[in-house]
Amino acid sequence: MAVHKLVLDAIDEDLFTLVAVHCNLEDYRLAFLLNKFLGITLTRKSKDLDFPNSKSFYSIYEWEDCRQQTIWNLVSNICKTEYYRQANQGSLFNVQEKITRTDYLIPERKTVNYFIKINSDFNFTKEKYILNSILKIPQVATAYSIQPDQLKFKDHLIF
Repeated sequence: MAVHKLVLDAIDEDLFTLVAVHCNLEDYRLAFLLNKFLGITLTRKSKDLDFPNSKSFYSIYEWEDCRQQTIWNLVSNICKTEYYRQANQGSLFNVQEKITRTDYLIPERKTVNYFIKINSDFNFTKEKYILNSILKIPQVATAYSIQPDQLKFKDHLIF
């Protein structure tokens, strides 16, 4: 009996474009401005992107372009969580200290506030137009394209 072996080397797993956005806007405000300047319709997903083991939640917006067969995602890179802990154990007073912990979706890109991920089944050629449109938004400091194969934690971008 002959043994057949399937080789999956020909599959291109990086079929998405990734854009990093630096700005100090809230996620809903940036989604509104992206909708306005790019002519898209990003809407907030009902569930945030979460990682239960690290207790981090990242806001995520999505738009499916049926005409061009692409899915757009806007995801926050920063998750800030606040918690209280006992400040001084030897004190007469019950003083609690407020601690803010910051987690990142992609830890090697800590300066990036948001990522725009554009999934496409074909080569997406409008990257330059998208970057120029994003840079026209006055509140955006900068935006640039990132090669996904350069990221250590690119698995966090699978949603």
